[in-house]
Amino acid sequence: MIAIDNLEVEFSAKALFEGVSYVINDRDRIALVGKNGAGKSTMLKIIAGLQQPTGGTVSVPRDTTIGYLPQVMVLSDGHTVRQEAEQAFAHIHEMQRRIDAMNNEMAVRTDYESESYMQLVEDFTHLSDRFQMMGGLNYQGLLESTLQGLGFRHEDMERPTSEFSGGWRMRIELAKILLQAPDVLLLDEPTNHLDIESIQWLEQFLITRSGAVVLVSHDRAFVNNVTNRTLEISCGKVIDYKVKYDEYLKLRAERREQQLRAYENQQKEIADIKAFIERFRYQATKAIQVQSRIKQLEKIVPIEVDEVDNSALRLKFMCSQRSGDYPVICDEVKKAYDHVVFDHVNLTIKRGEKVAFVGRNGEGKSTLVKCIMGQIPYEGTLKVGHNVQIGYFAQNQAQLLDEELTVFDTIDRVARGDIRLKIRDILGAFMFGGEASDKKVKVLSGGERTRLAMIKLLLEPVNFLILDEPTNHLDMRSKDVLKEAIRDFDGTVIVVSHDRDFLDGLVERVYEFGGGKVREHLGGIYDFLQRFHAAETFAPTRPVQATKAEEQETVSEGRLSYEEQKVQARQRKKLEKALADAEQMSDNLEQAIRDVEAQMATPEGCQDTALFEKYAQLKKQLKEAEAEWERVMIEMEQ
Repeated sequence: MIAIDNLEVEFSAKALFEGVSYVINDRDRIALVGKNGAGKSTMLKIIAGLQQPTGGTVSVPRDTTIGYLPQVMVLSDGHTVRQEAEQAFAHIHEMQRRIDAMNNEMAVRTDYESESYMQLVEDFTHLSDRFQMMGGLNYQGLLESTLQGLGFRHEDMERPTSEFSGGWRMRIELAKILLQAPDVLLLDEPTNHLDIESIQWLEQFLITRSGAVVLVSHDRAFVNNVTNRTLEISCGKVIDYKVKYDEYLKLRAERREQQLRAYENQQKEIADIKAFIERFRYQATKAIQVQSRIKQLEKIVPIEVDEVDNSALRLKFMCSQRSGDYPVICDEVKKAYDHVVFDHVNLTIKRGEKVAFVGRNGEGKSTLVKCIMGQIPYEGTLKVGHNVQIGYFAQNQAQLLDEELTVFDTIDRVARGDIRLKIRDILGAFMFGGEASDKKVKVLSGGERTRLAMIKLLLEPVNFLILDEPTNHLDMRSKDVLKEAIRDFDGTVIVVSHDRDFLDGLVERVYEFGGGKVREHLGGIYDFLQRFHAAETFAPTRPVQATKAEEQETVSEGRLSYEEQKVQARQRKKLEKALADAEQMSDNLEQAIRDVEAQMATPEGCQDTALFEKYAQLKKQLKEAEAEWERVMIEMEQ
């Protein structure tokens, strides 16, 4: 469908791409991946025709249409949601106007036998048939279903777009692009402003559409569910993997291992040839062989090894002194503006728990966080526990940074005491080493700003983290590191996020916001999603009013189920810790055995009786540790 041939792009005499060639076929679902700054967004702009390459060609068939959603776009006001979305059908309206004009012309003309009149009739028939094939003006149902899939309600359709936040207006732009049904969809971070429900709707839409899709996204679950092909931008080249993202990671590791082996073999060959040349360079009897080796050396094409970002990003949230047993208790909490955001909120978060707030945008997740922070008033009782020290990362934290300061000055202004002597080391750990620490904030990318804001949070010892959309603008690698840091944090954590892969294995309880209520679900994010979809699909309807006895019975059953889930969650957590301890013990014992074996292999060690006794004791302990690991595993399975 679209052919990219020998593409070359230069910025400031530095090659971003060179010799890039590939083809986008119909029905391809392509993930464009690479480290930040590799040129993913630039590639999309070139395919969309918004940026010209330095060299090479992008061949797009004349009748192929392209839809492009950038990360940032200019949003217009002055229309309702429906009117703005209807602009996607501007070509339909233009076709209708042309049909009406032709119809009026045929009504007034009388030269029925002329060649021009016959051509007019033919054009009218062709355009009318095409108009009907495209659905004519029967697009309102599709328009509403698309907007509702992206989170809008029926009553939102006639509201002015100016009443919505930038994130919701970006959804309107996404809806317009989807409604145009282009042959090729180019999407740059389409999930940044979507909640979990809308992301899942978009996944199904993209999977079932007939055209091609090329997307850039740091949402691993979304990429895996949508794509069937991965294009990696590395070293200015594009490597094509005809598999989804998780499989690509395995193939990429295998490819790099093969490259390293081939590179090492080539380096050995080069070293041998150079050694031969140096050894016999001045011997007349070896002149022919030396010249042959020199020519052989010149013909060797150096093997390139795919670049890997080895800079170390290490996160460690410092947990301050121990907080009370219950950092947050909400009792009948209510928040209302001109409408009720939520009401009758009752929740208790225990010390050390990691929980998620999920739900559609605008349902009150960030609002409850602000209530906990004491930033806005509310009704009801909300208690923040004894000795709780909160570290808060807001959605707009990265945008609140002073753009005129450098990276170093930003941290220098918040650092206190001896930590000021280690600012350069801290910045280096967050990939702001060397000259990067002297960059001004205003030139940083979204991901770099997020990392910088995270450093500011790390400098304050806390025992309660509240993170509101912390993964926005972070790449997959940075998200993995942040997830590991939160998992290792000894304090309490609330995470507001729509990233399923990030929440998976991180939280043990989910609070669902929706319809003015906050519902508690024990288990991880996928446990919640499974129950959510089951309830949505199979929930029975009760056409008649239930009796009081039936209602009490239902409540009793729900409470019993809830208590059972709490017990199971505690048992699972205890067993997971026991399993981790058994694994760590086995690893330590295996290392100790290897150390003893190394000592026994020495002349002195092979005669040391005490060393052999220690070896036997360690082997016995290892056998016991492995038996304990098996016991815990069996209990977990049961």
